[in-house]
Amino acid sequence: MLTFVFYLVLFRRLFLPSAIAGSGNSLSAYTPTDYILLSCGESSNTIADDGRKWSPDERSKFSTSISENASFSARASYQDNSVSQVPYMSARVFHDKFTYSFPVSPGLKFLRFYFYPSKYSDFDGTTSFFSVTANNYLLFNNFSAYLTLSAQVIPSASLIKEFMVPVFETGKLDVTFSPSPNSFAFVNGVEVVSMPNNMYRNHRENPITFINQPSIPFDIPDTTAFETAYRLNVGAATVANLDDTGMFRTWSDDTPYIFGAAVGTTPMPRSDVVLRYTEDTPSYTAPDIVYTTSRTMGSVAKINMRYNLTWLFAIDTGFNYLLRLHFCETQMEVTHLGDRIFDIFINNQTAEHDVDVIYLSGGNSIPVYRDYVLLVPSEAPSEQILWLALHPSGHVAGSNFADAILNGLEIFRLNKSDGSLAVPNPEPIMTPITSNEPHQRSPLRKKRAIIGIALGSTATVLLSLLLSMIFCPKKPPSYYNRRSMERRKDSWLPDKLCQSFTLSDIQEATNNFDDAFIIGRGGFGNVYKGFIKGINSAVAIKRLNSESQQGAREFWAEIQMLSQLRFNNLVSLIGYCNDDHEMILVYDYMANGTLRDQLCNTDDRVPLSWKQRPAVDSKLEFSQIGLARWARKCVENESIGEIIDPFLKGKIAAHCLRIYVNVAENCIRENGFERPTMKDVVERLEFALQLQKIEDAEQISEATDCGTRSQSQAKNQDICKFG
Repeated sequence: MLTFVFYLVLFRRLFLPSAIAGSGNSLSAYTPTDYILLSCGESSNTIADDGRKWSPDERSKFSTSISENASFSARASYQDNSVSQVPYMSARVFHDKFTYSFPVSPGLKFLRFYFYPSKYSDFDGTTSFFSVTANNYLLFNNFSAYLTLSAQVIPSASLIKEFMVPVFETGKLDVTFSPSPNSFAFVNGVEVVSMPNNMYRNHRENPITFINQPSIPFDIPDTTAFETAYRLNVGAATVANLDDTGMFRTWSDDTPYIFGAAVGTTPMPRSDVVLRYTEDTPSYTAPDIVYTTSRTMGSVAKINMRYNLTWLFAIDTGFNYLLRLHFCETQMEVTHLGDRIFDIFINNQTAEHDVDVIYLSGGNSIPVYRDYVLLVPSEAPSEQILWLALHPSGHVAGSNFADAILNGLEIFRLNKSDGSLAVPNPEPIMTPITSNEPHQRSPLRKKRAIIGIALGSTATVLLSLLLSMIFCPKKPPSYYNRRSMERRKDSWLPDKLCQSFTLSDIQEATNNFDDAFIIGRGGFGNVYKGFIKGINSAVAIKRLNSESQQGAREFWAEIQMLSQLRFNNLVSLIGYCNDDHEMILVYDYMANGTLRDQLCNTDDRVPLSWKQRPAVDSKLEFSQIGLARWARKCVENESIGEIIDPFLKGKIAAHCLRIYVNVAENCIRENGFERPTMKDVVERLEFALQLQKIEDAEQISEATDCGTRSQSQAKNQDICKFG
């Protein structure tokens, strides 16, 4: 049999080379006929960090505006660490209507805009609003690059907006910038790339499913323009534009969009896989890495049947959306029809039942994709959450392959009947904060700095609490509550929970930081007791010492964490002050003193006796005192079972314990950026709890079945004995 397979593969490689694309071949799968990189505001050719050459727009043949005073070139006054020199540090600023005209061949073209909303001369990119048209298609209307960046799930200082615009027999792609009243427009770079014909338009022999009316196939006419909303490499890392198939598309990691803790698994890609592309799925459809990596639900069929593998995406209402799902079975265990069959749901509607990738593609290692169109009607609010969910088909509930798979995903917005793709500016997730000079010029950097840091000061304590959180819950979790997963649209500094005070408010409350008001000292600085107008009770005011080791990053991290944390036994953060480079935090005042006061007999208080508090033996090794270090040592020694309470041994499912240990390990990582947020921790623990409940229910069911069988056997024996 192996000999036959070898000769079959050899035959296909020798005589059918167009049907096979080995790893790496897809990089040269398509050579664009039109390829323009325009660095706006530059006067000479430049080379970007990725090695691509950008042409200047100064005195360029592409600039066709009549008025020479309609625009000027400028340099960004500040360069964020994440931003490359080319094309982001130069810009073309428009204070009047301005048009670029690109001579290109007919067909659909990728049109990409590069934005870095920094300060350019006397123009602040954060206050820019403008509209853009391309061949009479409205792409932006009163658009703000800054607000769009501020609302992104993945924080970034720069922005790339990708469109696909049809060019007809005129052979021109005209792109016009129009500043909004009393504002200006700007752009850092413009990219134009051609693509193969009919790449994203439906083939007549494979009509597109219209989710809203499945009985009516959806037709995408040649006059349709698209905007790329999402393009994901599912189950693996981001694929850079240079690693695309010749069209310089970026395929992002799908992890930030997965719903809850049910992330499934990412099978190890085979090193020997040879992808077999087809006429329906040419080698330029997606990079090899997209089809050789994937996300599945896992190998435990009973668990897979109890949840969905789900992704969530923020989208704008009033448009049709094209969803392209990429599939390829490369696992050696999945080679036959019926091995893996699943259902696809889009926005709680059935997109397709009983999807079998082997059946659709024709075999293992053959890529295939499925297209679906969803109409999202106009309604308030203008932004909604699009749900994509996969679930094993009910017909294979007893199979070891009760599973689902996805390799890649693309989501596009289609233009309205009037040619518009424009959407309102989003509400920012993050409220910009005024600080020192670098932060003023790049406020988006702060969000990166605070991600994960909030858990830093509590990581060790958290580990000791995890067991009680997972095995002794006070109430059942609302894991499948859709509302709990709605996109967070509030700012990361909620005004209702965290007030901003002026320096004069603080000075008045502390009599200009009079030493007589000091109630405590620490590494952060002095703590004052004070009274602020509008607050009926006393407050504790903590002022950063200029010589303190803690800086702005820790200051904002503490605000972000404590402003959203409310508990009876925790001191509540009331507000903060950041005026005149001061860093001040305002808390509830603890009238009965601190924990240190209670333990150490300060101010003539009666301390807690040793019987009232746990004793720590100074002779013990530090690893035995610090729970986190001890647990990590157990993991290293492969003796993780030692951390389980003896009463719980034998009662914890192995896969449940693995999830718990993984959460604990991530919480004590050295680098704060690698630690999960509280939300992530809770979701993972709730998922582990769900698995534990499933395991417990199955054990009870098996015990009941076993008892029933035993009784039946005993009854039969009695019948035989006395019958």
